[in-house]
Amino acid sequence: MKNFSGKIAFITGAANGAGLGQAKVFAKAGMKVAIADFRQDALHKAVSEIVEYSGCKVSDILSLCFDLTDREAHIAAADTVEKVFGKPPHLLIMTAGVNSFGPVEASTFDDFDWVKGVCLDAVIDGLVIFVPRMLRAYGGREGIPKEEFHVAATSSMGGFMGGGSPYSMSKCAVNSLMFGYNQALSSYGGKATVLCPANINTDIGNAERYRPAHLLNRGYHVSEGTMAHLNSVHAMGIDPVELAEILKEGLENGRVIVLPDRNPEKWVDMIRGFNIPMEEYPLTEDERKKKQEERAANSAPTRSHREDWRVPEGAEGFGSARKDLDYIDPSRNPKWD
Repeated sequence: MKNFSGKIAFITGAANGAGLGQAKVFAKAGMKVAIADFRQDALHKAVSEIVEYSGCKVSDILSLCFDLTDREAHIAAADTVEKVFGKPPHLLIMTAGVNSFGPVEASTFDDFDWVKGVCLDAVIDGLVIFVPRMLRAYGGREGIPKEEFHVAATSSMGGFMGGGSPYSMSKCAVNSLMFGYNQALSSYGGKATVLCPANINTDIGNAERYRPAHLLNRGYHVSEGTMAHLNSVHAMGIDPVELAEILKEGLENGRVIVLPDRNPEKWVDMIRGFNIPMEEYPLTEDERKKKQEERAANSAPTRSHREDWRVPEGAEGFGSARKDLDYIDPSRNPKWD
């Protein structure tokens, strides 16, 4: 997408963090922006911040308060965008996300349902709800001229790791979805992009505070201390506006994957490293062990987790299973201190 001025964007999770950064950047680029979140007070504050940053008019921003996991509410939001702005979005960015940490074998149905519901199912819903509308309006059918349109999802570097956690599993699936949609939309004049950041300066560390009451049977140890620690880690991440600028450049240049750097080569090398275990899975156990020993012999020494991931007092147990889960081997819990 080369031209943003006068077009319409719809962004989820846009009341703060990465989604708010995207709303600011694309509003400044001249777009009318619909921002979606489930917190009305945060949306109200976000509108003021977007106007202040971008210089746009308040009437160019549409705030939509609803739960993304409610499909009917999602459909109603799409209807509202068309009613208010006259057309479906030219740019759809699905950024809302939640996360929690613990051993994958401790994960409960509620852990999967909560994380997958926001990080994957809501992306699927967004695509199924919006893409047909975008194709009808901008795909060149029935004599209607083609217009640029683009769908994007905020995934994660975790989507390349092949991990079994609810979060990594969801992000792997989001990556695959966006690759497929990019192939499908190209003949209509559309494109798809997946943004894969690492650490972002957001408040996702507080996500557990907003977990729905019917999904509270978590398998992980969560406390005020672990959430505070996670917030301190995220505070060192990339600025959301800077990340949004990198995304904008990616859309302008037709990138299918956008990595969190204007010079992404170092991240490409990291992704290659993530893929090594998957390349070795078809080998026998003895063959894998030999490969691992060869890599270890040829690699530079690295610091241990004990040096890299010390947690402050009060955050003990970060990333651990709930203590009362008698089927979990306690030695599997990380030793951060």
